[in-house]
Amino acid sequence: MHLPVLQVVSIPSWLVLLVVFIVVLLLAILAAGIKVVPEFKRLVVFRLGRFIGVRGPGLTFLLPGIDRGQWVDLRENFINVPHQTCITKDNAPVDIDFLIYYKVMDPAKCVLNVTDFDGAATGMATTILRAVVGDITLDDVLAKRDEINAIMRTKLDEVTERWGVKVTSVEIREILPPKSVTDAMVRQMAAERDRRAMVTKAEGEREAAIKVADGKKQAMILEAEGKKKAAILEAEGERQAAILRAEGYAMALQKVYEVARQIDPNTMALQYLEALKAIGQSPATKFIFPMEFTRLLGPISELVARTAGQGRSSKEK
Repeated sequence: MHLPVLQVVSIPSWLVLLVVFIVVLLLAILAAGIKVVPEFKRLVVFRLGRFIGVRGPGLTFLLPGIDRGQWVDLRENFINVPHQTCITKDNAPVDIDFLIYYKVMDPAKCVLNVTDFDGAATGMATTILRAVVGDITLDDVLAKRDEINAIMRTKLDEVTERWGVKVTSVEIREILPPKSVTDAMVRQMAAERDRRAMVTKAEGEREAAIKVADGKKQAMILEAEGKKKAAILEAEGERQAAILRAEGYAMALQKVYEVARQIDPNTMALQYLEALKAIGQSPATKFIFPMEFTRLLGPISELVARTAGQGRSSKEK
């Protein structure tokens, strides 16, 4: 029994190198066709020039040499529009620069419908800005910046919608009026500040005068109330004193009356005679006698007559 004889076939080295080269080339081609699309980007794919779709996010594969992809960023981006000279409604030139914030909503439209979105948006924005500024005066341009931003955003968004882009905001950064206008504004601001200072000073003086007047008024009111209370107390004291004097006088009259009731007419006549004696010593030339005095003369005359009669009778005896 004979064993089979194995024959060793020799492979040329150039063939081995060729095979290795082909394998490496195929791996390189496959690696070039593998694409990793991030979450914030999309890949617009064209196959032999024909749009076939939007890929991403994640891993995707493009046929090398056949498929071509164009990256589109979905994050919000901005365009810096430099100074643009605009003429206002009152023929005043102003330089305005602003920012346009936008976000791609449809990557296919953004690639297929516009060549250069930044350039197209900048040109459209400057045109809209000149139209908007041309319809308002310089004072309104300086004062109504938010309104201009809103109008420009609305009109830009209407145009960029067909490009698959959403304009989220338009912000004017700086408005530079002519130097003469700036100087006039500075003078106006200084005059306004002077006016406000004068108004503030006048208001302060007025408030101070009002407070002083209120203070004087309160002082006068308090003084009048004090005088009123003092007068009331003084009048009350006088009233109490008068009452006490009247009561004392009444008590004295009562006492005199009680004593007078116990005195006989002769004693009263003697008292009147004493009074007449005092009156007679007075330097006055006129005398006033009460009516009661005439009634008292009767008892006195009777007393005199009785005394005279008693004297005659004693002499006759």
